[in-house]
Amino acid sequence: MSNFEQQKTKFRTQAGFIAALDQSGGSTPKALKLYGIPETAYSGDAQMMDLIHAMRTRIITSPSFNGDRVLAAILFENTMDREILGRPTADYLWNVKKVVPILKVDKGLQDEADGVQLMKPMPGLDQLLARAKAKGIFGTKMRSVIKQANPSGIKAIVAQQFQVAGQIIAAGLVPIIEPEVDIKCPDKAGAEDLLKAEIMAQLDKLPEGQLVMLKLTIPSRDNLYADCIKHPRVLKVVALSGGYSRADANEKLARQHGMVASFSRALTEGLTAQQSDAEFDKALDAAIESIYQASRT
Repeated sequence: MSNFEQQKTKFRTQAGFIAALDQSGGSTPKALKLYGIPETAYSGDAQMMDLIHAMRTRIITSPSFNGDRVLAAILFENTMDREILGRPTADYLWNVKKVVPILKVDKGLQDEADGVQLMKPMPGLDQLLARAKAKGIFGTKMRSVIKQANPSGIKAIVAQQFQVAGQIIAAGLVPIIEPEVDIKCPDKAGAEDLLKAEIMAQLDKLPEGQLVMLKLTIPSRDNLYADCIKHPRVLKVVALSGGYSRADANEKLARQHGMVASFSRALTEGLTAQQSDAEFDKALDAAIESIYQASRT
């Protein structure tokens, strides 16, 4: 069985969650600050990227981080192009840790229009996908954001996601479609109803044999996405933490049957550069276990 088929089987059959280790650009200083490294500790992007890679390396190489509880890890392009303990990151993740490597491919968000933020254009996406495939990447992730329960905006956001997803599927990768509903959206439940209807309509149009994953905000109405989870074109439905604390995100996620975590900040909450390796591993193990248990419901 090829690595790709093994990885697909892992998603289908194994309990666990996705570690989102893809903070990039504007979110990197914030991630480092939460990790205990202030902006005064480095100068320039190169130093900043070295520090965030050291943080990710510390997480990935920790004894508590492995394929028993972690299904996959989402990487930033810069992380894919680097090494961990002398091996390319994706190779280390899969062949050492049995964690499926996934790549964030979007280039950020456009300004808000019709209550949503569409993705910016992605020139060079085909070349990036070819490079990712050659490096052993299984799938991709791309994020857009819903701020208001605006039918035309939500229709546009889902159409854009599925259009780009088609390009990703054609390159031999599995796309994670992420139309995040902002947890501060005034009519969050209404926006989620509109979103679900648009997603289901697009899923029903996908040809047989094509697979996507969905990364969605934990819904206000429990088990709203049950139909998405059961859909034959969906490999996995995962939840973003969306600004909730880990405790809140876990509590809300545990009520969603069949939905698993894909947490970023909620995963690294409480980890700092100042901790000893033993303290760091203990804190990470507790975080992973709590998210794993919330994902098993």
